[in-house]
Amino acid sequence: MPQISSYKPRELIKKFEKAGYTVERQKGSHIILYKLDDGKRLTILLHVREMPKGTLLSIIKQAGLTREEFLKFK
Repeated sequence: MPQISSYKPRELIKKFEKAGYTVERQKGSHIILYKLDDGKRLTILLHVREMPKGTLLSIIKQAGLTREEFLKFK
């Protein structure tokens, strides 16, 4: 399994946008991403400098992606 490095929240948003998600709305420091195809929603916190590894893996799992699929998006 490939290693997941830490990402800044804005980098994560760009990766998920390339995976088909769009920014639906923002409330405070939370950005909600939405995927029209399957109706999935993800929440990304902006107030952290770098997303903790466990949180990042959880978000990837909620998106229905594997680590390999996530790392393919540049």
